[in-house]
Amino acid sequence: MSVSTPAQQPVGKRKILATCALPYANGSIHLGHLLEHIQTDIWVRFQRMRGHETYFVCADDTHGTPIMLKAQELGVTPEEMIAGVREEHMADFAGFHISFDNYHSTHSKENEAFSHEIYNKLHAAGHIKVKTISQLYDPEKGMFLPDRFVKGTCPKCKSEDENGDSCDNCGATYSPTDVINPRSVVSGAEPVLRDSEHYFFDLPAFEEMLQDWTRSGSLQEEMANKLAEWFDSGLQQWDISRDAPYFGFEIPNAPGKYFYVWLDAPIGYMGSFKNLCDKKNIDFDAFWNKDSDAELYHFIGKDIIYFHSLFWPAMLEGAGYRKPTSVYAHGFVTVNGAKMSKSKGTFIKGRTYLDHLNPEYLRYYYAAKLTSRIDDLDLNLEDFAQRVNSDLVGKVVNIASRCASFITKRFDGMLSTNVDDQALADEVMNAGDSIAQHYENRDFGRAMREIMALADKVNEYIAVKEPWQLIKDETKQQEVQDICSLGINMFRTLMIYLKPVLPVLAESTEAFLNDELLWEGHKTLLTDHKINKFKALMQRVDMDKINAMTEASVESLASTKKAEKVVTGPLADDPISPEIQFDDFAKIDLRIAKIVKAEHVEKADKLLRLELALDSDENGETRQVFAGIKSAYQPEDLIGKLTVMVANLAPRKMRFGMSEGMVLAAGPGGKDLWILNPEEGAQPGMRVK
Repeated sequence: MSVSTPAQQPVGKRKILATCALPYANGSIHLGHLLEHIQTDIWVRFQRMRGHETYFVCADDTHGTPIMLKAQELGVTPEEMIAGVREEHMADFAGFHISFDNYHSTHSKENEAFSHEIYNKLHAAGHIKVKTISQLYDPEKGMFLPDRFVKGTCPKCKSEDENGDSCDNCGATYSPTDVINPRSVVSGAEPVLRDSEHYFFDLPAFEEMLQDWTRSGSLQEEMANKLAEWFDSGLQQWDISRDAPYFGFEIPNAPGKYFYVWLDAPIGYMGSFKNLCDKKNIDFDAFWNKDSDAELYHFIGKDIIYFHSLFWPAMLEGAGYRKPTSVYAHGFVTVNGAKMSKSKGTFIKGRTYLDHLNPEYLRYYYAAKLTSRIDDLDLNLEDFAQRVNSDLVGKVVNIASRCASFITKRFDGMLSTNVDDQALADEVMNAGDSIAQHYENRDFGRAMREIMALADKVNEYIAVKEPWQLIKDETKQQEVQDICSLGINMFRTLMIYLKPVLPVLAESTEAFLNDELLWEGHKTLLTDHKINKFKALMQRVDMDKINAMTEASVESLASTKKAEKVVTGPLADDPISPEIQFDDFAKIDLRIAKIVKAEHVEKADKLLRLELALDSDENGETRQVFAGIKSAYQPEDLIGKLTVMVANLAPRKMRFGMSEGMVLAAGPGGKDLWILNPEEGAQPGMRVK
């Protein structure tokens, strides 16, 4: 039996197709990938709970030079490699309860057919242009080199071993053909310049349409504002071809020319959905036709906005297909306030997480921090444990654990027909409309805060009523049943609200309550209803398991690395290195150095730039060293001082420049950090023994 509250007007049934960006098939899924997939999965599960016809598809992005070269390195075909990676990706996503209707591959017959069709339509409409361009070519490997496969000296600041399109040292961007002393990353050979015909998509022809579409409400405002910069500088034709050898689809009527991976990657959404349609007898055209009334949503990272919000809608428009209803971008994931680090064990693979922790912990933590904006999200591991333990275990599950035993032991598992506090029941049930709106708007953090505020009120109600005291009085038994029945019902309502985030906990709750958690159920109470014996629904997060996870991430990195330079000292973030022998230690050359110049480093919180003299001659050798001692010293206080440096440390390229040694310092950190001062009578250049 159930008691209803006033129902909201029913919402018409919608047809929805949602996608995530396609993971590249040359690496494992990590916690950064999972933010997007969990975000989309929560939104999709919510739409399904509301009764809408909702499909969720994705695929591996499998084409390009990196895939081809990685397969060669492994001694397998690209097809064999991507098949194995796809199985790994699917297993990891399943472990986090990502509910894809289909997970496909861009190396599929469906994707090839759509790629050819879209290209042919664009070509027939005059939107494909052919130009001859000059590119760097590896004569040993017999292949043109993508930007990332060229290294050399920066043409601006002359820093060595920089990327083919940008300099980490000075931040300049440039063409690979401008690199000084270029070399091929693939073979080490000196590349030569060769001409080649390339095929270009005429993006500027769609500028007016794109101007209108990007300001139509289909994008977040931050995205639309960012894209305006492209319009201000003028749209350029987009190179969509690559020369053989290349792993991908060959361009029709262009032997030896292949589609650039970014052309067929978004078309992979169509290919994956078509594969699903063929298996499930779904009408493909009802979702992709130009005049379709279905809704199409892409969830992506902020780093690929341009592809999804300029190139992709223009391709669809030119080929006669519908454009996305919306493209939703999210920020990056940091861990403990910093970029994910392999050396710190915070570059955590999905599988490593699953080996140690419940995936629903991460689903909830991401939900609690996600907004509708393009904000970066920090996974602070201590806060992660505290938030999950406080909210899920200490608030929500605690309601059931406090009330269930009274119902099962004293009342044969039967919930009361009475509602002890109708005002509280109404407040919790009526919150469903605003929580639903937060889910719809992807403002999951607000939804979680509202749910937890309600959980606090229910726990306060139980604490005030004290059923554990009332049960001792034989005349208060009905009151105890009423109180605990309301507590169980409020737990049920909260779990309805949390079901999109915590599908497995919701499933366990359904078994406990002997009831299916439907969204419309938030408007009703279970009365005169039998529940089952309560079992522990969720364990607290154990920091030891979190620490084991980060340690395992460091270990897995170490096991896959070959010999690598070890960086030590105040600027390093690596863990303790393997043991060395005394002969290794004896190679360290410690010298007295005079600090002749010291200055702050712009945009660096901890670094000072020091210029160190290694002899007494004014024109003698000097070294530039970046030292992490800013918290303890003002630059002007260091000038003229003697210190000890590691003189034979290999130069280390940093974002701010080249560090040519290391100053030795000691102390716990902060202001308590001291550079090593040599004894009186020392001179620059003297060796320290």
